[in-house]
Amino acid sequence: MNATPTVTSVRDDLIAEQDALDAVIGELDAEHWALDTPSPRWTIADQIGHLTYFDWTAALAITDPDRFTTNTAEMMSAMSDGAEDAMDAATLSDYRAMTPGDLCHAWRTNRGVLSEASASLADDDRVIWYGPSMGAKSFLTARLMEAWAHGQDIVDTLDRAGIAHAERPATDRLRHIAQLGFITHKWSYINRKMDPPTEPVRAELTAPSGAIWTFGPDDAADSIVGPAVDFCLVTTQRRHVDDTDLVVEGPISTAWMQIAQAFAGGATDGPTAGNF
Repeated sequence: MNATPTVTSVRDDLIAEQDALDAVIGELDAEHWALDTPSPRWTIADQIGHLTYFDWTAALAITDPDRFTTNTAEMMSAMSDGAEDAMDAATLSDYRAMTPGDLCHAWRTNRGVLSEASASLADDDRVIWYGPSMGAKSFLTARLMEAWAHGQDIVDTLDRAGIAHAERPATDRLRHIAQLGFITHKWSYINRKMDPPTEPVRAELTAPSGAIWTFGPDDAADSIVGPAVDFCLVTTQRRHVDDTDLVVEGPISTAWMQIAQAFAGGATDGPTAGNF
């Protein structure tokens, strides 16, 4: 992970992250798939349905941009009534009708389609997406982040229910997510129609392997120091910063950690302190 990532290395890590989640869900009973997760209105099955849908549209964006554009327009039209669950209806309805076995098969199929499609990408390619187009490496990093973050919701649900499941240990694949979390600092403000701060922040994160990952200038007055996994949990809104071992110094860092959002879409709030 010390070398500069390539589209091939990010793709390999995406596949490994999907495999790690597959090991968790592969042997779950039907009643486990129906458990509510920390994401409002979503069960474990919905978490996998979400990944299944967007792995398919990600492959479509690579292989057939025109069809992706048409599909996106149809999805936005279906959501035009503004209902709270319109997005769920547009993206999850087909998967909610499936048995857990069929849904698991659908996810494996769609991520296989994405794997095949992404093998054609070069480092300097750009891929159409729901907002601005993305560089190929960033595009696949976002898919890796999604697999890990939604997988975290599933792992948290199973842990809280006391259900034995396959381990999903943290790995240095988190470097991709940590970097994404750091470079979306300003986005977290812009997404809330707030002026982003001009002062820099430094992050010094300890990788699962024990390596130290640093982001930002050495002389920044504000800093975030601690486990990389905790930084990833906060920036993907799976933990409140107060429920982690991160040491946050300075007003800019403190404010950012309250609103950090490494993913696209409307501004959302993560869990409140004390939930974990």
